[in-house]
Amino acid sequence: MTKTDDHFFNKVYDVARMVPYGRVTTYGAIAKFIGSPQAARMVGWAMNKSFSQKEFVPAHRVVNRNGMLTGKHHFGTSDAMEQLLKNEGIIVIDDAIINFKKHFWDPANLID
Repeated sequence: MTKTDDHFFNKVYDVARMVPYGRVTTYGAIAKFIGSPQAARMVGWAMNKSFSQKEFVPAHRVVNRNGMLTGKHHFGTSDAMEQLLKNEGIIVIDDAIINFKKHFWDPANLID
C-alpha cells in the first residue's frame, strides 16, 4: 500500500468511526464526503483492510448504495456482518437492509 493509499484509508476509517450505532452509510457517501466522489470502490478496499487497524472500525455499518451487504464475505463468517447489524437493531433479509433510507446516515450532513 502506498503512502497516498494509507492517507486515503485513514480518512475513510475516520468517517466510518463516526457512523452512529444503529445506522449505516455507503461506500459512495464516504467517498464523496472525503472529496473523492468516484472512489467508492476504493472505500470498499479500505473497509476490507480495516480489520488490521488498532482502533476498531465499524466496517459492518458501511454498505452499498442499495443497502446490500456486499462486503459481508470479508468478515469472519458469512453471517457476521448481518449479525452485527441485527445487534444494533437493523433488520436484514437476504443481505439487504430493511428500511434502508430510515437507517442511512449521510456524513455530508455534518457540514453546515
